[in-house]
Amino acid sequence: METENKKVAGITFSGDITVNGPMFDIHDNEHVHIGRPAEEAENRGDNGVKEVKVERNEERFHFIHIEIEDEEAWRIHDAIKRLVANYSIPEICRYLKEQKQNGKLMLPSDSIAMYNELVRLGMPKGKGFSENHFRNSYTK
Repeated sequence: METENKKVAGITFSGDITVNGPMFDIHDNEHVHIGRPAEEAENRGDNGVKEVKVERNEERFHFIHIEIEDEEAWRIHDAIKRLVANYSIPEICRYLKEQKQNGKLMLPSDSIAMYNELVRLGMPKGKGFSENHFRNSYTK
């Protein structure tokens, strides 16, 4: 089979082309980007592994110890959000006290401040999640 040379925007193609690594990034079949995006190339470490840095638009849990690194702080924040969405007050308080003993949280003595922070993260206020019930579990 005869190969025909074609010129496209200053690029000459002749025969078979072999590409090592990603070449196309297609979104909604509208735009085609050839090559690796500049930000992806800049975010690669020395070993070639892509470092993913996600910028969050939410306010982090207020009582995380100041010496905790950002990645670990966001992991704790996410764990607390899952706890308040899925577990009862005694389990939430148990986790908070455990993290305090591990030096990852600085819990306030004021239970109302902690209750308001957990409500901000998604804890319900209904039956079984009242402020009085939280205060009793938090102070034990």
